[in-house]
Amino acid sequence: MDTADRAHAPVVVAIDGPSGSGKSTVSRAVAARLGLSFLDTGAMYRAMTWWMLANEVDVDDAEAVAVACAKPVVVSGTDAAGPTITVDGQDVSGPIRGPEVTAQVSAVAAVPQVRARLVELQQRCARVAERGIVAEGRDMGSVVFPDATVKIFLTASETARAGRRAAELRAKGVDEATITAMAADLARRDAADSSRETAPLAQAADAVLVDTSELTLDQVISTIAALVEERAGLSAV
Repeated sequence: MDTADRAHAPVVVAIDGPSGSGKSTVSRAVAARLGLSFLDTGAMYRAMTWWMLANEVDVDDAEAVAVACAKPVVVSGTDAAGPTITVDGQDVSGPIRGPEVTAQVSAVAAVPQVRARLVELQQRCARVAERGIVAEGRDMGSVVFPDATVKIFLTASETARAGRRAAELRAKGVDEATITAMAADLARRDAADSSRETAPLAQAADAVLVDTSELTLDQVISTIAALVEERAGLSAV
């Protein structure tokens, strides 16, 4: 496919990686630079988990979660300048980042019926994105968008990821005890997400590996944006 053909094809940039690799920040910045929509699929799984907890569904009961996941209306806004996430019309962008949701989201995300429902919503978001979309998560390139224009697997050392997450939490005024607990949870979530049977966290065979351990944020954004520009025939806006 030549540059002219690529310019008219739907652009999908799939960015996967473990917790704390910078997926959300990088994906949103790349989307903004290239004038694409932005989809935080992790927020969708968090929103589903928040609804389960708010409605007293036992998240350790996979059958109960499977039945209940058809009920909430999850809507993800895809404007890179101000992405939103609502459940049944309620803005949950704050509550879904709390420790209770963080501790339970891997269990909910492992339920096949949850993933099937949210994957459908994610693919729908891509279909209606006018210029294209940058979608970040854990199975974007391997499952949700197997024919993505560009696939990136974003990673960093566990030390670097834990340090970045701690700095982020301190900036929000989170106490040190909570930061320590959430750092330990990061490793637990990586293990859970990598070993689950349904759509495990894994690098797609045709994804470009980008290790951000020694790179600045601007370097990572520029690297990925340049790759998208080359493969999709896009230019920054």
